[in-house]
Amino acid sequence: MIDRSALVTRHNPTLHAFDALSPLSVGNGNFAFTCDATGLQTFPTWYENAMPLHTMSSWGWHTSPPPHPVSEDNALEWFEVGEREVPYLSGTPDGRGYSPDSEWLRANPHRLDLGRFSLILSRDAKVDEVRGIEQTLVLWEGRIKSRFEFRGAQVGVETVCHPHLDVVAVRIEAQGLLEGVGVRLAFPYGSEGWKGAANWEVPGAHRTEVEVRSNRADFERFLDNDRYFASLEWAGKGEAKQSGVHEFELKTNEPVLEACLGFSPKAIEKMPSFAQTREAARDFWAAFWKEGAALELAQSRDERALELERRVVLSQYQTAINCAGVAPPQETGLVCNSWHGKFHLEMHFWHAAHFAAWNRIELLERSLGWYQQILPVARENAARQGYAGARWPKMVSPDGRDSPSNVGVFLIWQQAHPLLFAELCFRAHPETATLQRWADLVFETAEFMASYARQDETGRFVLGPALIPAQESYGQWKVTNLNPPMELVQWHHALGVAQMWRERLGLERVALWDEVRDHLSALPLRDGIYAALETEPFLIRRDHPSMLGALGVLPATPLVDAKTMEHTLESVLKNWDWPSTWGWDYPMIAMTAARVGRPDLAIQSLFLDSPKNRYLPNGHNYQETRLPLYLPGNGGLLLAVALMAGGWDGAPTMLAPGFPSDGNWTVKGEDFRVVP
Repeated sequence: MIDRSALVTRHNPTLHAFDALSPLSVGNGNFAFTCDATGLQTFPTWYENAMPLHTMSSWGWHTSPPPHPVSEDNALEWFEVGEREVPYLSGTPDGRGYSPDSEWLRANPHRLDLGRFSLILSRDAKVDEVRGIEQTLVLWEGRIKSRFEFRGAQVGVETVCHPHLDVVAVRIEAQGLLEGVGVRLAFPYGSEGWKGAANWEVPGAHRTEVEVRSNRADFERFLDNDRYFASLEWAGKGEAKQSGVHEFELKTNEPVLEACLGFSPKAIEKMPSFAQTREAARDFWAAFWKEGAALELAQSRDERALELERRVVLSQYQTAINCAGVAPPQETGLVCNSWHGKFHLEMHFWHAAHFAAWNRIELLERSLGWYQQILPVARENAARQGYAGARWPKMVSPDGRDSPSNVGVFLIWQQAHPLLFAELCFRAHPETATLQRWADLVFETAEFMASYARQDETGRFVLGPALIPAQESYGQWKVTNLNPPMELVQWHHALGVAQMWRERLGLERVALWDEVRDHLSALPLRDGIYAALETEPFLIRRDHPSMLGALGVLPATPLVDAKTMEHTLESVLKNWDWPSTWGWDYPMIAMTAARVGRPDLAIQSLFLDSPKNRYLPNGHNYQETRLPLYLPGNGGLLLAVALMAGGWDGAPTMLAPGFPSDGNWTVKGEDFRVVP
């Protein structure tokens, strides 16, 4: 058996300096708090151009008042599809840049930084005065321990998040701080910025009401038509006062201060103590590490093994606190905003599918229910374009309404994901109750997919146009793009799964689904390898090499020849423009390599020398300045490694079939579920 405590603990991130790209976070999937080296958000400006320090939730959103009446109709563009005109929410009705209505719709609603919680050191405190830093994220307990010296004073801070409440709790011990021990809470306005989550420059645009009672302060926040609540509760002696329009301070002359800060969309009745929060977090995280799958590589001779093990352990933590909420996460999770805080449903596969493979299906089920909530909106999307079933949006907020985009609304590879998630749930719980719970998602998804496939004059069914494949570099050809390989295989596989669900429920097969599936176009070939499209330009060697996902992300189907896919894989590895790729590409390539019997290339792919295949000390997958973290990379890594270690449908009957058997890898795996 794997010593799980030792496995996890040896990868506890420890910092000895301020690291603008690697702040540490605590969270529970629906709420997260990111802190600097002091254990709180004491020096936020030092981080704002790298990885910002925010307090974020799945429910905390803000909508700015529109400057004029806004309508989606002013963001529609019409495209010829077969013999009819189909509207798309492209945002460019005149064929040029986004319309004013489109710009507002893209930026609203936007995810909100709920509040800044900082340590009071001194009004003129500087980063370089904080010395002797030792800060550790104790993964087994979900707790951050911070120790440092400030102007001769010794300070220790413990930071922890409640596993079931949107509460961050701190215990501060200090000797020699001239101003005593204290914390400051400040509230911002929302920001329409692409990456921003807080606007501190407009105090008159929002309102904070405060009620102070014994050992507690309650806050009611008003931002235009949005409203939320916060409560700060502390133990022992403390003096609380409002120090600014949206700022509150708590100080004590005692050497220890314990305080809990909670947020909620409704008034908070009862707050846990620091001790209760720490105990709940400790129990939750111990169970998390004990009950899911585990992978140990440390006894391998390959020098890359320990680094891969580190990435895997930290990716489990980061996806648990950022990707396991009641709605799909944004690419940057609950750390900071990207695309105004909205989430991308084509990325949800990478965020969540690994939970099933790592035997944590309940973490996937949390967000799958969100699709049921927005099913009426998805039906409207399909009906507006003349299709049956439910067309799932792309860039969305919790209301499920698509954002105007000259790329996103033309993507289709997110369409199968709710159906595939439901099948993962059934594999974990093969019961009638599971079928009944998710049947609407499966059938409505299949209805759209069958309706979207268009039969041409030869009798075959084609995908597109208007279409942009997962390899988004084909955006300018959306009116001619036809038959991307991964999407074709998605259609074939998903419609087959949907028919199985009907049979499991005692229902007849749908004839159209079989007709589409049986007459789908062949995967496009050019010079003996799979091309990106059937139409020109057939193969651009940049961005996502998504044709590889046709056998890798997806299981074997009659549409794909494994030997041809192996040749395609070799061509990609030899000729691709790696700086243009993204974090989920490398695990996708590894999955393809494993399935075609090339575990050597699977490991090579996970360690490709590429700017966006970088894993920071805190475990985040760095991409670039505007995307300092990228959770699809973490989730993709976990899915790929689960497939390599735990196997897949039809895999060779051997231990860890996706890892090399050259004697350099010692792979110990426990409790993985076989990947489809």
